[in-house]
Amino acid sequence: MQPPIAKKIPTERKSTYYQAIDDYAWMEDKERSDPTVLDYLKAENAYTEEIMSSTKNLQEELYQEMCARIKEDDQEVPYRLRDYWYYRRTEADKQYSVYCRKKDEEGSLEEVLLDMNKLAEGKKFISLGDYEVSDDGNWLAFTTDTLGFRQYDLHVQNLVTGEVEESIAHRVDSVAWDSDNATLYYTEEHELTKRSEGLFAIRRDGTDKTLVYREDDELYHVRVSRTRSGGYVVLLIESSTTTEVRYKKAGLDKGFQILFPRVDRREYTLDHRGDEFLIRINDTGKNFRVVSVSSDRPLLEEAHEKIPHRQDIMIEDVDCFEDFFVVTERERGLTRYQVYTYTGESQSIEFEESVYSTFAENNYEFVTNSFRYNYESFITPDSVYDYDVTTQASTLLKQLPVLGGYTSKEYETVRVFAKASDGTEVPISLVYKKETQEGSRPLYLNGYGSYGIANDVYFSSNLISLLNRGVMFGIAHIRGGGELGESWHEEGKLMVKKNTFTDFIACADFLVESGYTTREKMVVTGRSAGGLLMGAVANMRPDLCRAFVFGVPFVDMMNTMLDTSLPLTVGEYLEWGNPNEEEACRYMQSYSPYDNIEAKNYPAMLVWTSLYDSQVMYWEPAKYVAKLRALKTDRNTVLFKTKLEPSGHGGASGRYDRLRDLAFEYAYILNQIG
Repeated sequence: MQPPIAKKIPTERKSTYYQAIDDYAWMEDKERSDPTVLDYLKAENAYTEEIMSSTKNLQEELYQEMCARIKEDDQEVPYRLRDYWYYRRTEADKQYSVYCRKKDEEGSLEEVLLDMNKLAEGKKFISLGDYEVSDDGNWLAFTTDTLGFRQYDLHVQNLVTGEVEESIAHRVDSVAWDSDNATLYYTEEHELTKRSEGLFAIRRDGTDKTLVYREDDELYHVRVSRTRSGGYVVLLIESSTTTEVRYKKAGLDKGFQILFPRVDRREYTLDHRGDEFLIRINDTGKNFRVVSVSSDRPLLEEAHEKIPHRQDIMIEDVDCFEDFFVVTERERGLTRYQVYTYTGESQSIEFEESVYSTFAENNYEFVTNSFRYNYESFITPDSVYDYDVTTQASTLLKQLPVLGGYTSKEYETVRVFAKASDGTEVPISLVYKKETQEGSRPLYLNGYGSYGIANDVYFSSNLISLLNRGVMFGIAHIRGGGELGESWHEEGKLMVKKNTFTDFIACADFLVESGYTTREKMVVTGRSAGGLLMGAVANMRPDLCRAFVFGVPFVDMMNTMLDTSLPLTVGEYLEWGNPNEEEACRYMQSYSPYDNIEAKNYPAMLVWTSLYDSQVMYWEPAKYVAKLRALKTDRNTVLFKTKLEPSGHGGASGRYDRLRDLAFEYAYILNQIG
């Protein structure tokens, strides 16, 4: 079967500093209804299905393996919120979670608040966004998306009667209750650009909708929340480099006050306890410090420094409780917690494994003596701990069950370092099954490297299906990410973005040269901005590996960044550059994957996307594949798969549907490495 041949309709794309002929601009259908475009996408799906038909049995085998490791009827550890214990659970053969609560952790009757399976009836996709319970415990505000475009409707449910107010607001990005149990604050996205720009107040029955604040600067978006203490409603106004915080006392009608004036490249967050605010702020260095100010007189010049800025330690978060606060820190790519009393004593929560990840979760109670966190690694399943501040001991509450006799002792994790072209050491995390075989192994290498987001290691019972077949999995912690602090991000963005790509190439080369794998046994992958990485690397080093896997890839950089009507574009100028400025435009164009496809050999590729993805438009990978097929000089197969039904940036919403998609991807990888 031959791949679809996309027709060419030359279209001139022109701006002040960019000019190109785009043969595939006709694929850009913002309404997603053009039959010509849909027919082309269906033809690509049919071609992919035909080429992958020989792996049908393997796909089913992988799917059944992954399902067999899951405890399908499971329940998460309940967390306390005022008068109730809240939790979610799953039921066998059902796609979605059920959200519940009890008066007592043990013994009392269960109240089902939301059964996502019932909400999903008759729908191809459903995603739960916000989930906020009023102070009196009688009302639930929640948001849902049924398309995958990440535009959520706001609903309010009476938890006494079960009655639901349907869709009292649309395009809702964040939600917070005021203390009167009747007023909701929410932020609303622009219909086209998806920038969250307006803060509204509304009654829980959908009446008295009032605009409280609108942010006109297109670089900024807004989010609303409530402090853990319950004392304040907080409006965060932020770009990727600058924030402004406004706040109001809960229960009072007066407007939001500015905490500190907006200053370019100053970022900070607010938490509250008693008569003071705790502020995480980068005014003295990129890695932030922690200060406190009076809540009645919040002046930065009168701030008391709790924790100074340090060059080698990134302060990522501050969680404030009545008698202590917890600082999440990252050093050399690894996270730890420092617990401080307000009198100055401190204690540390540290971990023994050399490669792991941890994050705070479900710490809703302000008056407490414990701090809850999740811990996991490549080989340690997701584990929930409570840390007792008095005894300084962590108690394991639950570890994710992995059925089928899994034991971590059969697997090995290591962290190694590659040397980038400028001499920088780049960490690589690896996991593999211990075996007696000598020499190189097949390798599936992942990369991201954007937005200062740390690409941490996580446990996946699904990954065992690759590891047990002798495949090594790795993550290249390249610059542009946040693994090693803000400097690591800054060294891989804007006018030095190419460091991200050369770092990844250095990591792959190192793993080959060190004998971990060979080029013919290596498949590399990246999603979203990681898809940009894949596209740039494929152009720069098509000989790097056996195959590339692109997920919802950002590959048509120039045309996207020049179209300000698309979602999220203007705010991205601070990450990639502004293409309306000559120097930035020339630099971006020099690595944009779509613009740099050449008539040369490329490796095999699998590219997948979602028609209703709001983060990266489906036509970016569609155009990329069409142009690549037209120019490349090899006979390696390029497969392109589009989820035409409602689905999002992360693919399908149902847990079994996601496993089907993953089984397809794993079958492709195993087929490529033989």
